[in-house]
Amino acid sequence: MQIVPVIMAGGSGTRLWPLSRTQYPKQFLKLGQSDMTLLQETLLRARDVCHEQPLIICNEEHRFVAAEQVRQLGLESIIMLEPEGRNTAPTIALAALRATQNGHDPILLVLPADHSLANHGALRDAVSHAVTLARQGMLVALGIEARSPETGYGYIKKGQCLSGHNSFKVTRFIEKPNASTASKLIESGQNLWNSGIFVLQASTYLNELQKYAPEVLQACTESMVKTDTDLEFERVQQTPFLNCPAISIDHAIMEKTENAAVVELACDWSDLGTWTALLENSQQDEGGNALFGDILAMDCTNSYLCSTGRLIAASGVDGIIIVETKDAVLVTRREHDQNIKQLVDKLKQNNRKEEREHTKTFRPWGHFENIDSGTRYKVKRITVKPGCSLSLQLHHHRAEHWVVVSGTAKVTIDESTFLLSENQSTFIPVGKKHRLENPGKVDLELIEVQSGSYLEEDDIIRFNDIYGR
Repeated sequence: MQIVPVIMAGGSGTRLWPLSRTQYPKQFLKLGQSDMTLLQETLLRARDVCHEQPLIICNEEHRFVAAEQVRQLGLESIIMLEPEGRNTAPTIALAALRATQNGHDPILLVLPADHSLANHGALRDAVSHAVTLARQGMLVALGIEARSPETGYGYIKKGQCLSGHNSFKVTRFIEKPNASTASKLIESGQNLWNSGIFVLQASTYLNELQKYAPEVLQACTESMVKTDTDLEFERVQQTPFLNCPAISIDHAIMEKTENAAVVELACDWSDLGTWTALLENSQQDEGGNALFGDILAMDCTNSYLCSTGRLIAASGVDGIIIVETKDAVLVTRREHDQNIKQLVDKLKQNNRKEEREHTKTFRPWGHFENIDSGTRYKVKRITVKPGCSLSLQLHHHRAEHWVVVSGTAKVTIDESTFLLSENQSTFIPVGKKHRLENPGKVDLELIEVQSGSYLEEDDIIRFNDIYGR
């Protein structure tokens, strides 16, 4: 039977602020010693387990980041866009509805895009056993041996043993417990961590959704009546999907169905949901510290220190987390890292841009980085990938001065088009239509100096854009 990997890439990763932010959450980051992002690691994991083209479901605003990371791996995928995140039950519903089009009814292997899983062979074995159960109408979760009383994970209580390797009926799904409850769950020896990985047949999931959460199925079905194709993206209908309740698969179905099963996945796993989890999954020095970037640590123990640029010098600290970015620094004790979500909520309430975006912002054509700003001016470093171009656009409130640092720029200003090379510059007055392109074989880098009364990104009128924005 066909097995389709479904990659859920819509998470926000707020507990890993300031590295993870609304516009660039943790699934798109390289964390620890890895040369790949968490999404890329998940895609390779899925390829090792089954060979069907993966379906990635992510938020609209992350579409070009996801597509670029797939391209870097040389893989092909389908990317479905949610107008807004509605949690896992609607996400899996979209995947199941799409999978059952044209009379198909595959098994879905549902994988979060932001977890760490060390043993692909163990995953293949567990999925193989789970597929057998899914063919029998079971909704199968993969569980991890609960080795410590974690309060940041959900738990699954094992029930009757089923035929097959470490397979059980589910007695109960348990939400993230407090410390006392978590300790009791570990002591019982009957509970597994909920990995968030599911194996289920598409039609079975839709039938159970109709029984236990019909409002979710109705909204998702209506949003899939007509999908819009835009480049490599599939976009569901916005209005019906936004009417869908935000609910997890656990709450919507798994806690209610009589057909829930769990297969134990025997490998090192982490949802990398906190800085402490990252510390525990990173290479550590003799003091139990994980150090990344420009760090000088003296007499430090059990700490996570991460610099993306500036020097962090620490002395005589224990159990501390320090994370430095260009526009924010986080300092907290390890036992308080579960509170970072509340810290991010406070930033959001205060409308702080540091909650939403980094100084470097990614676009389908490359990226730009804010270098400096002040009253009536802003300075950016812009990088355009070979063969890519910005939209034909104008600004009502700002003029721009471009200086080429490296590469070749093709510039259009109204009816005039010309090339600029290193150390050459041009000026775009307020209200002039203009476009920047990279016709070369290497990255184009330039410095942009904006001046005017309003310098925000929404002062853009697009006339033509190859990316459909």
